Amino acid sequence: MMYGFVNQRCEAVIRIAVGHANNPKQMVETVIDTGFTGFLSLPLSTIELLGLPWRFRDIATLGDGSEVVFDMYTATVIWDGQIQVIDVVASEADPLIGMSLLYGFKLLIEAIEGGTVTIEALSIRS
Repeated sequence: MMYGFVNQRCEAVIRIAVGHANNPKQMVETVIDTGFTGFLSLPLSTIELLGLPWRFRDIATLGDGSEVVFDMYTATVIWDGQIQVIDVVASEADPLIGMSLLYGFKLLIEAIEGGTVTIEALSIRS
C-alpha cells in the first residue's frame, strides 16, 4: 500500500522513486491525473538529471482535443514495493502519475486539504 496527501491546491500527491536501471533513484513528488492515460510525465530537466534513455516520439491528444508530439523515455520506478520499467513522457508541466501506473490498484482520496491519498493493489481474481 502507498500513501500520499492532498495539497493546498486540492491535488492528490504521491512521492515515488524514479531512476534508470541500477543507478540511484530520486524521490519525485507527482500529482495523480486520472485524465492522463500514460504512466508518468516528468520535466525534461528531471529526465536529463536522471539520465533516462530516449525511446521514441509519440502523438498524444490533450484534454482540449489538440494533438502534440511528446518525446518518450524509459525509467525504473519503485511502485508498491516492486521495481517496474515504465515509459515516461517529457512534459514541462508538473510531474504526473497516469492511469497506466494506477491500473490494477484502488485509489482513495480524502478530498480535503491535508487529506490522505491511499493506493492499494486490487486482488485480481481469475
